[in-house]
Amino acid sequence: MNQFKDAGHLFRFAGLFVLAFLVFLVVRHFVVPKSFGEYGHYRGAAIGEIAALPIHYAGHQACESCHSDVADLKSHGKHAHVNCEACHGALEKHAEDPTSVTPKLPDTAVLCARCHTATAAKPKGFPQVDPEQHSSGVPCQTCHQPHSPAVDAGGAK
Repeated sequence: MNQFKDAGHLFRFAGLFVLAFLVFLVVRHFVVPKSFGEYGHYRGAAIGEIAALPIHYAGHQACESCHSDVADLKSHGKHAHVNCEACHGALEKHAEDPTSVTPKLPDTAVLCARCHTATAAKPKGFPQVDPEQHSSGVPCQTCHQPHSPAVDAGGAK
């Protein structure tokens, strides 16, 4: 019994630990959303919240109605099924009032590499390059026509 004579500080520490754990559980109850864990480590209500956000994309039909020359070129190329806003970003405001927003031209040295950087996960026939060896950072549109990449920048196939 002599060994527990000065053990009061251990019991106070254990009491503080239990109290802190109880406070943690109470705070967690009020902070963690009710739908958390519904789909693994995700908040189930997030799906509905994201779906309720307004759409800012105009859609390729809006782009093609004004830019029919680009749409025609694109329709005969490898990017025929790639929507305009996949590369140019959401352009709903530009489609509503073309003078209010001028779309910026994407940096093709970065943009094209997102899809065309070589990796074993892509299908064998998909055009893949090692950007450093292929162009050393030179923008792709220097040699390729982005809307129809099989055509070079000068118009030749």
